[in-house]
Amino acid sequence: MAIETFSSPRKSIRRKQLREMVPLADSTIYEMEQRGEFPRRFSLSPRCVVWDLAEVEAWLESRRTKPIAPAKGPDVRQRRTRPVKSGPNNGIDGGVRTGAYFLPAIHASTILDHSCIMWRRCTSYSALL
Repeated sequence: MAIETFSSPRKSIRRKQLREMVPLADSTIYEMEQRGEFPRRFSLSPRCVVWDLAEVEAWLESRRTKPIAPAKGPDVRQRRTRPVKSGPNNGIDGGVRTGAYFLPAIHASTILDHSCIMWRRCTSYSALL
C-alpha cells in the first residue's frame, strides 16, 4: 500500500494584494525585481501576473530585521538646468526679499537670461534695470 503525500499548494497573490502588503510604486517594485532585491513575479497566463506569497512575506520580514541606510539627497550642483552656484557670492549675502521670493543683487544683463517665469511680474527686477 503506497502512501501518497500531498503538499499544500503555495499561495500566490496578484498585484492588488501585493500593493496592500508592500506600499511601493509599481516602477520601484519592477526595478527592485530587475536588481534581484525583490521576489520575482511569474505569469500564470499571458494576462495574469502573480507573486509567491511566502517569498513576499519572507522579503518583508528580512526588511524588518536589517536596517537600511537612508538615500542620499541629489547633488544639485550636477543639474543640467538651473545649476546651483557654489561659493561665497551665491546671491544670498546681498539682494532684495519680496514676499516669498528672494531676488539676488545681480547685474542687469543676467536678468534677461534668468529662467524664472516670474521676472516680468516682479517690480524688483524692473527696478534693477
